[in-house]
Amino acid sequence: MQQLQQTLAAAQPPLARLVAIGADETPLSEVESLNPAAIRRRRQQGMARWLLPFGFLAGLTFTYITDLDTFAFAGAWSQHLLGGVAGLISGWMGSFAAAASVSSEEDDRIRSLRNRLDEGNWLLLAETHPGIDMPWTSLQRARPVAVVRLAES
Repeated sequence: MQQLQQTLAAAQPPLARLVAIGADETPLSEVESLNPAAIRRRRQQGMARWLLPFGFLAGLTFTYITDLDTFAFAGAWSQHLLGGVAGLISGWMGSFAAAASVSSEEDDRIRSLRNRLDEGNWLLLAETHPGIDMPWTSLQRARPVAVVRLAES
């Protein structure tokens, strides 16, 4: 593995990213693109960026449209703001539900990589710059057990 890693590191044009994963190397959980929890967290934060403001506006609009006195104890203006805050909270909870409900094909690929790592194999994550081909001949000379493509680009 060390020899392949050195060969790929010296390749021209250089690779965008080269990470050795396995025993005595980088743990799989530290590689963000191979960590489903980190991917889900990033997806949730992206969803929250949209759902929080829209939830607030929906809650505010709902209290104006319906004329319900759910938060009457707070006064005329404050009850509408509290309705907006309730919408904001529901948007925040919805971002967690939406992020957790999405499973991708990539999760299955990552699971197969975890299984190979548990079997004692090592992984080498090699990523090229856009438009640059992967040095397949160097990879094949190392006689890998398998080559898994995570991205089609």
